Amino acid sequence: MLFRNRFLLLLVLAALLAFLSISLQFFHLTPVTPVKNGMNGKNRKRIMPDPLTEPPVVDPIHEARIYCNIPSITEHSAEGHAPYYFKLVSVHVLIRHGDRYPLYAIPKTKRPEIDCTLVAHRKPNHPKLEAFINHMSKASEVLMEGTLSTLPLYPSHSLCEMGELTQTGVVQHLKNGQLLRDIYLKKHKLLPKDWTTKHLYLETTGKSRTLQSGLALLYSLLPDFDWKKINFRHQWSTIFCSGSCDCPMRNQYLEKEQRRQYLLRVKNSQLENTYVEMAKIVGIPTRQLRAANPIDSLLCHFCHNVSFPCTKNGCIDLEHFKVIKTHQIEDERERRERKLYFKYALLASHPVLNQTVNRMLRIAEGKKEEIFVLYSAHDVTLSPVLSALGITEARFPRFAARLVFELWQDGERPTDHFIRILYNGVDVTFHTSFCQEHHKHSSKPMCPLEDFVHFVKRDMFSVLNSSSYYDACHRKTF
Repeated sequence: MLFRNRFLLLLVLAALLAFLSISLQFFHLTPVTPVKNGMNGKNRKRIMPDPLTEPPVVDPIHEARIYCNIPSITEHSAEGHAPYYFKLVSVHVLIRHGDRYPLYAIPKTKRPEIDCTLVAHRKPNHPKLEAFINHMSKASEVLMEGTLSTLPLYPSHSLCEMGELTQTGVVQHLKNGQLLRDIYLKKHKLLPKDWTTKHLYLETTGKSRTLQSGLALLYSLLPDFDWKKINFRHQWSTIFCSGSCDCPMRNQYLEKEQRRQYLLRVKNSQLENTYVEMAKIVGIPTRQLRAANPIDSLLCHFCHNVSFPCTKNGCIDLEHFKVIKTHQIEDERERRERKLYFKYALLASHPVLNQTVNRMLRIAEGKKEEIFVLYSAHDVTLSPVLSALGITEARFPRFAARLVFELWQDGERPTDHFIRILYNGVDVTFHTSFCQEHHKHSSKPMCPLEDFVHFVKRDMFSVLNSSSYYDACHRKTF
C-alpha cells in the first residue's frame, strides 16, 4: 500500500513538472531556439570558432597558431550544405598559398633551418603525398601559360629558398583538395564523369608557391589528375585585376591606408622599445631591423617550432614576438574602423568579383563550362575580397585559407539561383553586407544570386559616390 501511494505521488509530480515546462515555453519564459532546415540560425552564421575554445581576450599566441594552420588539427566544414531539392551547379574557390619560408631575413642571424624537400613519411604527411611527389616529378605534358612553364611543380630544396612552399604548405592543400572532393565530387557530382579541361578554370600568380599550392589542391580534388586537362592561366596581378587594373583612386586609397599604418606604429611606444631591444641583440640600426619585417621570419620560427634567433648579445624571445603580433591585431582592428582599407578593397576586389558574377550568370543560363574555378593567390588577394564583401569578423587570411562561392539551383523553381559563401569551411553568407537581412524574411539558407549581382555591378560603388568601376577609379576625392 505504501509503495502504491509513493508511486502515485511520483506520477502526480511528473505531470506537474511537464505542465510547468510546457507553460513556460508557451509564454516564452524559457528560451526556445528555432531550427530551420535542420540548422541553428546562429550557428550557421558564426565566423569565429566555438567560444569555449576561444581565449577570453585577444591572445597573440592563439592568433599566431590559427595563422599557422597546423595540418594535424581536425577541421569541420559546412561546404555543400543545402536543402535536398537544391542542385549544386558551380563552385568558385579562392585560396591563399600554403605555409612558406619567409620572404625576409633578419640581418646577422642564422636563417631557420627548414627542409623544403618532400618526404612522404615525414610529418606533416598525407595519404596522397607520396603519389603527388611521384606525379609532379614525372610531368611531361604540362600546359602552362608564359612564365608558369618555367616554375618548379613542387618544392625540392634541402634548405628552403625565400618564399618557397614547405611540406606543410603542400599537405595543407592536399587536405583542402580531399575535403572539397568528398563534398563536391563524391556527394554532389559537380564534375561529369567525362570531364575535360573546359569544365575547369584555373588561374595563379607567377610564384612557385601559388602554382604548387594549386597543383596540390587539384591533385587531391580530381578523380583523375591528367596533365592534358590541367591548364593554369598566369595572372600577373596579385589582386587578379586582369584587364581592369588601371585604377588611380585604388592606389591613392592604398597610400592613405599605408600612412594610417605608419602613424599607428609610431604611436606604439611598446612596439618601438621592442624593436630597439631586438636591434641591439642583432647589432643593427632599429630602422634596418624594421625594414627587414622581422615578424615574417619569426612566424616561420613559431609555426615550425624552431627557436628564435640568438646572437652573442642575447636572444629574440617570445615576449618580443607577442608585442609585434599584438600590434598586428590592433592594426587590423583600426583598419576596419577607419574604412580607408575598405575603400581600397572595393576597387581592388571588383575585377575578380565581377569575373565570378559573370561566370555564375552564364552557368545560371545553362552553360556547362568552367563550373569549377580555382584562383591560387596570396593574403593580399583574399584580404580585400573579404573586406569588400563586408565580412568584418573574418580573421586575416591564414596559410592555405580558402574562400568558396557556391552556386545552387532551386529544384522547385529551376530559374532561381542562390549562392553560399564560406570562409575556411564556415558559412559567412549572412555576414556579407548585401545579404545580412535576407535570412530574416526567407527560409532559404542562402542568398539570391541577383543580390550578389546587384552588389557587384552597382551597390559596391555607392560608398565611393560612383555608379561604375571606371567612375570610382577616376573620380578624384582627395
